[in-house]
Amino acid sequence: MILLTYGDCRLITNKVNAFKMMTASRHRRLAILAITILAIKRRPNRMILRTFVAVFVITASLSGVVAQDWISYGGDVGGMRHSGLTQINRDNVHELELAWTYRTGENENLPDFHMSHSLHATPILTPQEAGRLLVLCTAFNKIIALDPTTGEERWSFDPQVTLERGGQYKCRGISLWHDKNAAMGQSCKWRIYTNTSDRRLFSVDGRTGEPCVDFGDNGEVDINPLIDAAEPKGDPKGVQLWSPPAIVGDIVAVSSTVHSKGRLPVSSSGEIRGFNARTGELVWRFDPIPRNPNDPEAENWPQDALHRTGAANVWGFMSVDEERDLLFLPTSSASPDYYGGTRPGDNRYATSLVAVRGSTGEVVWHFQLTHHDVWNYDPAAQPILANITRDGEVIPVAVQLTKSGFAFVFHRETGEPFFGVEERPVSTDGVPGEVLSPTQPFPLAPPPLVPQGITPDDAWGFTAADEASCRKQIEELRYGPIYTPPTLQGTALFPQPGGGVNWGGGAFSPLHNLLITNVSRVPNYIRLVLQSEMDVENASGPGAGRPGGRPGIIEQTPYGVQVGPLMSPSNAPCTEPPWGSLIAVDLDKGTIKWEVPLGATEEYAEFGFPEILGLRASGGPIVTAGGVIFIGATPDERFRAFDLETGKLLWEVQTPSAAMSIPMTYEIEGRQYVVTVAAGHQFRYRKITDHVVAYALPDQ
Repeated sequence: MILLTYGDCRLITNKVNAFKMMTASRHRRLAILAITILAIKRRPNRMILRTFVAVFVITASLSGVVAQDWISYGGDVGGMRHSGLTQINRDNVHELELAWTYRTGENENLPDFHMSHSLHATPILTPQEAGRLLVLCTAFNKIIALDPTTGEERWSFDPQVTLERGGQYKCRGISLWHDKNAAMGQSCKWRIYTNTSDRRLFSVDGRTGEPCVDFGDNGEVDINPLIDAAEPKGDPKGVQLWSPPAIVGDIVAVSSTVHSKGRLPVSSSGEIRGFNARTGELVWRFDPIPRNPNDPEAENWPQDALHRTGAANVWGFMSVDEERDLLFLPTSSASPDYYGGTRPGDNRYATSLVAVRGSTGEVVWHFQLTHHDVWNYDPAAQPILANITRDGEVIPVAVQLTKSGFAFVFHRETGEPFFGVEERPVSTDGVPGEVLSPTQPFPLAPPPLVPQGITPDDAWGFTAADEASCRKQIEELRYGPIYTPPTLQGTALFPQPGGGVNWGGGAFSPLHNLLITNVSRVPNYIRLVLQSEMDVENASGPGAGRPGGRPGIIEQTPYGVQVGPLMSPSNAPCTEPPWGSLIAVDLDKGTIKWEVPLGATEEYAEFGFPEILGLRASGGPIVTAGGVIFIGATPDERFRAFDLETGKLLWEVQTPSAAMSIPMTYEIEGRQYVVTVAAGHQFRYRKITDHVVAYALPDQ
């Protein structure tokens, strides 16, 4: 195996960026020749073959989609969120200034739904052949194409989403596909796909926004009939499509959010469906609840539970390995969330990372991250497909970050744990009717990214009264290490169902072998309540059984559930700050390289704390070859840049609202831009706006 050193990679990256605008074939050949000569002159004692490996990497970078493109929600379809751009780097990032601002207009146009939507989208930049446009979706699923240099609108497509009271409206991204069979200049040679909150899939021309008429019914596939036909028969209106489709080969895979899973054993199916990218025809479906009797996991489920249990859906993000025809699915818990008496067993493929064949939907491998999940510890983060080194061999891996604060690393082709996983005994004395797993999987490396449990000694407050109140709250609950079961007494939950690591996920720098992610450290409690002791009339409807809400009935069980944060009288979390951090993990070694607080607030100055560092966040980071991490995510209305190698804060700027999204970056006409959506969050930060902002170095 021929390997490139860190120095080689830096050299290659720098030279690729120097030639990145040379996309014509003649210019590519000249660029490759120049880089080859430079590499040989620089290290004449190295094997020529090694240089040609580098040249192969460069050739791939310079052909088709070039290094400055951000072509997918995760930067690439494997979710690394890494850019090879270096114009903005650790030495000059402090000079960034506002380049342009765009507003979607939906705040003003839809005032009745102001507090029921969140704009979290990450834009993509289409290639030159596709119009060189910055394209994003709005909270109400409108697709908008902008001039990437000015932010001016070029075209838009409105799917006319049906709006229903009590709904949650958001769109986190769109997907781009190149139809290699279409002739040059043919309409819909480059297609953009989006899901909608009312359960439809659209395909439009990437250059014009016009519907691709050969896809479904004039560019639209109605998924509602498929949801209605799926088992079990849940409420179809409790299903929404928030995350971007994943495209592998000529298959568009669509997943869903199942709202009813929290308190309904019989919630809607979490099926993932694969559609033909040209015609919209349904090609395959995969149900993470193995109802097919031929599925090897079906025998591990009682038959009545198989036909009753829903969800195990993918509400986060899927990743694609195009070369291996693999689609990676981080599945949620099975329904209902906090009581598993209606679904005995480990409940595979729920709360798992599942690799399926992209062309067929067949399971290739799977690994369950939490057995019989009753803590809502489902993985929402996009799996990161990266390459890391062991004993001189480059190994393709899939990294799954979890709400429980773990980073599971698997061999991408086999599912074999890269660092090893150990099954450890955990508590099993839950409520009557519950049968919990006697063990849970713990990765041997990297170490947990957040504390794994809570005791009264962890209580903290600004004042002695605060600390005493927090200690009393924890003492009155069942407490202990992670996987302490939900109880009638109430259970202190740390990490809590929001993470750890939530949908914001992480980013990977192949030049530094560093995984970057933000984590939250805010304790919660969960309490199961006997329905015989509940106010049943007020235990249903919006808010019931949700974090911070009133108890809600878990249908067809003896119980209801109440979930909420552990807070002091001063309205601060009951554990010591930081309540949020940014962490770098060395993926070669499986160790934490550095950790710094993320976010700051002056909210508690009256208690003698002029600035608290480290806040709970929603959103995630990106990394660049310039050695910079960009992230918003925090409720303090700041967008920040950190040094990739040290975690040092390099730059920050105030944004119109909290940038609770994932940024992206691109270069066009010789200028690099960094773009983030800064529009608040329906639950986390309710200053809801509709801003998209771009930053760049001063125009020379």
